[in-house]
Amino acid sequence: MSGNPDDERLEELREQKMEELRERQGGEGDAAEAQQQAQERAEAQQEAVLKQYLTDGARQRLNAVEMSKPQFGEKVKQQVAALAQSGRIQGQIDEDQMRDLLKELQPEQKSFDIRRR
Repeated sequence: MSGNPDDERLEELREQKMEELRERQGGEGDAAEAQQQAQERAEAQQEAVLKQYLTDGARQRLNAVEMSKPQFGEKVKQQVAALAQSGRIQGQIDEDQMRDLLKELQPEQKSFDIRRR
């Protein structure tokens, strides 16, 4: 550099800006990591509730549903966890009760009548 005070000041401002950008990127990474850890804790808590309130047969049925329809399986898991947290589950849910719950939560299917002329 030529030693011009304006050039030196400009270089200092660039360095400050670069340092701020590095700090922001590090902060965003920490926030994403914290969010991921919170999500993992919530999933672990949900699994613990399911193990507590579902019998083995009900858990197997729920796993089978989740394998074929992941979004519907997740909805059922959330519903069971909500019922457990609200205290509306007495004892454990067995396979027959799980079947009834799945029927209640299943979206209505449209039927088609085909008429031939």
